[in-house]
Amino acid sequence: MPIIVNLDVIMAARKITLGELAGRMKITPSNLSILKTGKGKAIRFSTLENICRILNCQPGDILEYVPDDDSGKIRH
Repeated sequence: MPIIVNLDVIMAARKITLGELAGRMKITPSNLSILKTGKGKAIRFSTLENICRILNCQPGDILEYVPDDDSGKIRH
């Protein structure tokens, strides 16, 4: 998948657990885990904003685009 979720990296850098972040966000740990493991299909901007506010980071710190082998190539 071309979108990589680096939430676990940011959480480790901030020394915050999944349970603590979920509690501060007022969502269930299982819902946050779906996002953290990259299994989610979408994220609301309000959720992303809340994560960034709590972790003091930017959206680009959490989400990263990595193209597949040939998905970034322009075809003629």
